[in-house]
Amino acid sequence: MRIVGIRRDGGPVEVASLSDDGAKATVVAGLDEFWADATGLLSRVPDGPTVAVADAQLVPPVLPGARVICIGLNYLKHVAEGSFRDLDLPLYPSLFARWTASLTVGGTPIPVPANEEGIDWEGEVMAYVGSTLVDATPEQALAGVVGYSTFNDVTSRRAQKLTSQWILGKNGDSSGPLGPMVPSVEVGDLRDGLRVRTRVNGELVQDGSTAEMVYLVGDTLSLISHTFTLRPGDLLATGTPAGVGYARTPPWLLHPGDEVEVEVERLGTLRNPVVANDHRLIPTVRSGQ
Repeated sequence: MRIVGIRRDGGPVEVASLSDDGAKATVVAGLDEFWADATGLLSRVPDGPTVAVADAQLVPPVLPGARVICIGLNYLKHVAEGSFRDLDLPLYPSLFARWTASLTVGGTPIPVPANEEGIDWEGEVMAYVGSTLVDATPEQALAGVVGYSTFNDVTSRRAQKLTSQWILGKNGDSSGPLGPMVPSVEVGDLRDGLRVRTRVNGELVQDGSTAEMVYLVGDTLSLISHTFTLRPGDLLATGTPAGVGYARTPPWLLHPGDEVEVEVERLGTLRNPVVANDHRLIPTVRSGQ
């Protein structure tokens, strides 16, 4: 099952299941209704109307109020290739936040901000929380993950490095494309190793495995849940393997006309074109109402 968000005729966002060929989507529930019982709804055959994807707008199946929490430096080889190579690996993960307004879907053009020489790729796996987590153990937290998707944590490196906080460089317009969500029961344990690959204009630039993660999904969600309550619909971006552009000699960044592709085993392939800043569109506020 591949879960997406759709909007029909400018109406509210609905959650739908894609057909095998991706041409049709069968409505599962409204956005709020889905996240109120994601596990239960995913265990049943969708029985809502089926629509042609060409006649609908694909959007992330994400609540406007969801928290998007991201792990930085979660693969040892990625730590070793960047500007943090001389630092000791911290006991706890470095976490930063994205706003839902930065999220988009495959096929959406990603603009290069006006003050950036280019933008960088970071192929990742996104985890979706499906139940309320308060002071959860790692085992409870992992059991609360309802699905995973391919994610590209596209980064504005100049903005990221202006200060010690990364939020500015991680929230460019349309800079967080998500693939369809696949239920966790179909994905299995990331510790077993899903291959994560990124290509730029067809050339392989990242090739890693989720088995290389330093900070595990269950451990990280457990840690977070001891400070604030995680709710159904919250997201955790799990970090990127080695091979990012800024760490290369010379640096290699994405420019208008490029296409970036992230492929994750069992989760699918996510493709987005890169465009100039003058193609930037004001993000539309999504609502489940």
